[in-house]
Amino acid sequence: MQTTAPLSALRGYLAEHDLDGMIVPRADAWQSEYAAPHDNKLEWVSGFSGSAGVALVLQDRALIFVDGRYQVQVRHEVDLKAWDIHHLHNDPLENHLPAGSRIAFDPMLMVNSQYEVLKNTDCTLVPLAEDLFNTLWHDRPAAPCGLIREMPLNVAGESSEAKRQRIAAVLDAHGADYLAITQPDNIAWLLNVRGADIATSPVPLSFVLLSRKGDVEWFVDSAKTVNLPQALLSGLTLSPMDQLVPRCQQIASGKRVQLDADSAPVALRFAVEQHGGEVYWDADPITLMKATKNDTELEGYRDSHQKDGAAWVNFLAWLAHEVPARIAAGNPLTELEAQAKQLAFREQQDGFIEMSFGTISAASANAAMCHYHSSEATNTAITSDSFYLNDSGGQYHNGTTDATRTLAFGPMDQQRKLHYTAVLKGFLSLITLQFPSGSFGHQLDAFARRSLWELGVDFDHGTGHGVGHQLLIHEAPHRIAKKVNPWPLAAGNIITIEPGYYLEGEYGIRIENQVEVVDTLPGFCKFSSLTLIPIDLSQVDITLLSEQEKQWLDDYHQQVRETLSPLVDSDARPWLFSATAPVRVQGG
Repeated sequence: MQTTAPLSALRGYLAEHDLDGMIVPRADAWQSEYAAPHDNKLEWVSGFSGSAGVALVLQDRALIFVDGRYQVQVRHEVDLKAWDIHHLHNDPLENHLPAGSRIAFDPMLMVNSQYEVLKNTDCTLVPLAEDLFNTLWHDRPAAPCGLIREMPLNVAGESSEAKRQRIAAVLDAHGADYLAITQPDNIAWLLNVRGADIATSPVPLSFVLLSRKGDVEWFVDSAKTVNLPQALLSGLTLSPMDQLVPRCQQIASGKRVQLDADSAPVALRFAVEQHGGEVYWDADPITLMKATKNDTELEGYRDSHQKDGAAWVNFLAWLAHEVPARIAAGNPLTELEAQAKQLAFREQQDGFIEMSFGTISAASANAAMCHYHSSEATNTAITSDSFYLNDSGGQYHNGTTDATRTLAFGPMDQQRKLHYTAVLKGFLSLITLQFPSGSFGHQLDAFARRSLWELGVDFDHGTGHGVGHQLLIHEAPHRIAKKVNPWPLAAGNIITIEPGYYLEGEYGIRIENQVEVVDTLPGFCKFSSLTLIPIDLSQVDITLLSEQEKQWLDDYHQQVRETLSPLVDSDARPWLFSATAPVRVQGG
């Protein structure tokens, strides 16, 4: 738990500068979900380590806003005497800005859509010209400087030049002279490069200005580019990263600059408008282009999922033996031990680079925290009387994987079995769905929740998210959730399906597969599973499954068995055949 010393230091700065408060977001200048330690100002000031949140620090109180995934976790990490906890969406920041107050913010950390909401409140927003944390945060980690590597054309499937011309055509149609690209995964896709600034997120922290002619000015630390081939660099203009805002000021007069209101720092709006330019607001066109995978990328996903599936089966077979053996010996296996062994199995796979996010290895009550990460302080034994949840994935040279399995190593009580069965039925309801091409994620979300709603329960997170191609584990713009998502799903999109249920202080359940959207009948699509991992049926009430659900499970498990049996370790093969037996055999 964080001390209150950072709060005191920040309040001292505010008092010296006649400010009543400050907004401290979790986001960095790139709106990264997983920020580098250098940029994690929210954790420094509060102690909260989750991937989404914002704080409002006032002289007399401090408020922190987190979403449903972190309502339990935040209470374990912050000093509850110093912080008030609020829901990021249901009770947002704008409801708590004191009327007449002067509230500071860093314009490189706030996007225009946020700024427009907050500026219409009864406070005065004061943009800061400096990063005050450079002064207040005495042991601040250095800014990341990970080396950038080229993404080969035989893995990317399209040249950077071709991509630039596609985007330049969009700018021309919009009458825009420049596009400011501030999302690192969009830059990585555009230039066919991958970075190493943030663990598990292979993106280069940098910025790009793309002209209507397709010319690229790349604002990047030159120390990161030393391994890139000259042929790639020769077609670009390189500039220091801190020159982005001055450059926008320089080019602004009489020009039209396209900015994404949900990702570009509002500092760029100020730079353009205050120097005689016009901002054209529209989504970065790369975001949607990138979400529709080409044939080469799709083949990469399929290959990487076969390798990841083999690693999962080796791990699950090991768990099936190790957990009961360790319980019998009076030395039960722990979350961290399981997590380390799973990584070792992944590291045996050709093309594995690193994890695609921090593994969620969660036993018993820890699994009730959706985004729990085990530590020496919380490391819990895996027992036979509660669930063990594992949510993990890998970055492979040709794809990114993400899957969750909830496991039981002994008989569960009737309530646990009922909830597990409801989660499975929600998963099956969505993954078997045929839907009109162009449907939106929010239109499909209820299919995954119906079986839970019938029990009077629900889960407070999205049902699915896009996944990048050797890129970010949570990729915009597609999402399946209650909240409206205005981006239609179509063939070539990659997304997850992951309903769950969480009983605070008791247990958590989630089943997740990564899927590809494919065409079926004219005008219709369905989901094709990329994930190839057996689903634990030991705690399912088989009588509650329909014939269609049983058939899908049998067909899926047959595919898993036939695909992975040649790839897994020989001592894991008997477990694989047992775990993929027909439903009626597993269910008795």
